[in-house]
Amino acid sequence: MIWSDGAAVGDEWQAAPMSYDLAVWEGERPADDAAAARCFTDLYDRYVDTEEPAVPPVEQIAAFVSALLERWPDLTEDEDDASPWSTGPLIKEARGPLIHFPMRWSMAGEASAYAAGVAWSMGLNCFDPQVRQLIWSPQVTALPAVQIRD
Repeated sequence: MIWSDGAAVGDEWQAAPMSYDLAVWEGERPADDAAAARCFTDLYDRYVDTEEPAVPPVEQIAAFVSALLERWPDLTEDEDDASPWSTGPLIKEARGPLIHFPMRWSMAGEASAYAAGVAWSMGLNCFDPQVRQLIWSPQVTALPAVQIRD
């Protein structure tokens, strides 16, 4: 049993996540969540988890990042603690046709929904790696992994 402030909280400590990740990529829309998970894994292995030099982002992914930064500042330029991004410069998370980027948990609901809508409007694929789901709708208000739970 784990104790916190004198109260038992369960057999394991369950801290809230520190960040939430989202993946966006250019390419044909996968047929379902399983195909999207395979596509994300393949792209991640090819462009991120490699010893090869970083591949610059393709034009569409760079434009996606620019659109996000029009809404919220890059972490490296955030003087008011308003940025949802957990890393900066955000463009450094982009490789070739993929960007896999973390955001602060406290702002993840709004930021991920906005990012999904921008991706959808640009014809890009948006994937939630926490629940391994492709985000299909441009009208997302909160992604499954970041919905507030009572």
